[in-house]
Amino acid sequence: MMKISWFDRLYVGEKAKKKRYRIIQGIRRLKPGPGIYVITPAANGNNILDIYPAITLLWPLYREEEFLILGIASGYWEALEVAGNIIGDMYRKTGGFDLSAFIGKPLSGIPLCPKSMGESNEKSR
Repeated sequence: MMKISWFDRLYVGEKAKKKRYRIIQGIRRLKPGPGIYVITPAANGNNILDIYPAITLLWPLYREEEFLILGIASGYWEALEVAGNIIGDMYRKTGGFDLSAFIGKPLSGIPLCPKSMGESNEKSR
């Protein structure tokens, strides 16, 4: 069964704030609404964050995965803004792009996002 963890200081986009409770409950119940995006630590070592539609949480490929959700947004452009806010705050707090220092936990050993997110299109075909 999928395990979802939430960042203590969850970032929420402006449009998503109006329906924050509904969005969070929808994700927890694996019934995210259309146009909802989640921001997680990157699955690979080359990036800092991943942005993808919350609906991908329903894919059978990810049923056994663990996620750490850092932010939620309503719409892709808002997701970009939220990710930018996370990166900006991280830089101000750590003086660099050290996500583990920013969230206060080492990234190894905590749920992040699907390990195979980058390969999802190939596996689902």
